[in-house]
Amino acid sequence: MQVLKKPSVIETIRLNRLRWFGDVQRMEGNRIPKRVLYMNLGTTRLRGRPRNRWQDEVRKDGRIVGGEGWQGKVHNREEWKKLLRTARNRHIPHMPKE
Repeated sequence: MQVLKKPSVIETIRLNRLRWFGDVQRMEGNRIPKRVLYMNLGTTRLRGRPRNRWQDEVRKDGRIVGGEGWQGKVHNREEWKKLLRTARNRHIPHMPKE
């Protein structure tokens, strides 16, 4: 009997988030998704521990999947696809909640 090793929901979300981030990073600066990603709303945050931003999660995911040099691979589409393919084929441990 052959056992299929499917990625967990967390791994799937992490890889899809990184895939979309790579797509947006390669876009021209005047495209709406890229402008929205780096938009500063100018609002103040509430007191207490700040909530995680989407960019904070992408940064964590990138370090988990690609190590320290992951951001340099974003602009080369073939390297980026290879990184995500490699991450998809091996089990990526999820980070424990802090």
